[in-house]
Amino acid sequence: VLRRALSQRTPPGDGLVGHSIAIKGLQAALQRVAAVNSTVLLTGESGTGKELAARALHRNSPRRHGPFVPVNCATMSPEHIEHELFGHAQGAAKGRGPGRDGLFVYAQGGTLFLDEIGDLPLPLQAKLLRVIQEHRIKPVGGNEEHEVDVRLVCATHQDLEEMVRQ
Repeated sequence: VLRRALSQRTPPGDGLVGHSIAIKGLQAALQRVAAVNSTVLLTGESGTGKELAARALHRNSPRRHGPFVPVNCATMSPEHIEHELFGHAQGAAKGRGPGRDGLFVYAQGGTLFLDEIGDLPLPLQAKLLRVIQEHRIKPVGGNEEHEVDVRLVCATHQDLEEMVRQ
């Protein structure tokens, strides 16, 4: 009941404050994109509210009842982020104990927000592309793939087109 009452009081693009044409345009765009179940890339300078926009997308989407799982890709080593995202099979990681699920599993039915996606190493980007295409993950050191139902929202402050050119 509380969620329903709050969702009726929360304006589109909730959390975004302002009455300018730019903010109203952003709110309208977020509302349109929220209804579509596709991967989203948010770009902009650091501190411009990309995570706020990602949360608004999630809250206004059909996945709003599922979890919103934020991950800052820039703060983890390549090996650590792979284990965090995909999990690992028992015995696959020294010092990590038993096997465990990754964040894709924890975000099942909801949204996985990958902040600073431009900082991911290329091999991990390729693995992520496979997840986007196939909707399946394979834990590190595992042999079996698992189906996942997760919407990816990614963000970066980097100029990805320029990075591709280089």
